[in-house]
Amino acid sequence: MKQSLVNLLPPATLAAILAFWAFAPQSVVEAPWALPAVGVATVVFVQCLEFAFERHEGWRMNGREFATDIFYFAFFFFVIGWLADTLVNGPLGELKAAWGIATPWLAELPFLVQAMIALFVFEFGQYWMHRAMHNWTPLWLTHAPHHHITQLNAMKGYIGNPIELFLISLGVIALLDFDLRPLFASFTVGGAIAIYAHANVSANPPIWYGFVFTTIRNHSLHHTATSYEDTRCNYGNSVIFWDRVFGTYKEGESAIVGQDERKRLSIAEQWLFPLRPWLEKHRRAEG
Repeated sequence: MKQSLVNLLPPATLAAILAFWAFAPQSVVEAPWALPAVGVATVVFVQCLEFAFERHEGWRMNGREFATDIFYFAFFFFVIGWLADTLVNGPLGELKAAWGIATPWLAELPFLVQAMIALFVFEFGQYWMHRAMHNWTPLWLTHAPHHHITQLNAMKGYIGNPIELFLISLGVIALLDFDLRPLFASFTVGGAIAIYAHANVSANPPIWYGFVFTTIRNHSLHHTATSYEDTRCNYGNSVIFWDRVFGTYKEGESAIVGQDERKRLSIAEQWLFPLRPWLEKHRRAEG
């Protein structure tokens, strides 16, 4: 009975987030603190679940991991979020106005339909970006640091090279006319799915959830350190459905994660990783 209830935690969390955005007063929805507050609350909740319902002892949180995770969580929200809004979302909004791009019919759809359309559209781009990162060396060099993590925890999805973190924040949602409530719901629901997909929580959601959304089982296999081929599957960050559609879904789970003999990278090494080929060539030239 206890495990059955734990298995329901991911879908229950999504239901709670959707209910918040559906029924919160408009003044709360429009408050600048509302969106980050839901994101932070979700991370804190799932991180606490790791202590109560641990999945793998080898992924147990420690001081060094927690400090790194907190740094990247803050960096993603305050720096990457600002860069994405300034360099991409803002200009896309201006382009939308200049070209007269309008989809008013979207805002007339039911709340849940809008939220799911926004989530699936954004994750469609994420799927192909992630897949490209595993198949083109310049992009792989930005993504590889994320695969050097040697354990999975609630905030591990935010860890990586800044170039990759910027790239995975991009989308075309700014060109579409969604109502604010379902738009924010899609952001935070997608975030919650990704948080659970990286979390050391012994929750195995219902079959319907795992058919559509990414789970820790799917994503831990993608991060496995035991088989290179198994890392070339399950690219969906939040929506595993796109892997099923495009033939990259693979069943399985891995408790052993990492890259290159499971070498854990420091923050400096993660940030310099795309320059590694040049740095190694320069060192050989000097030697």
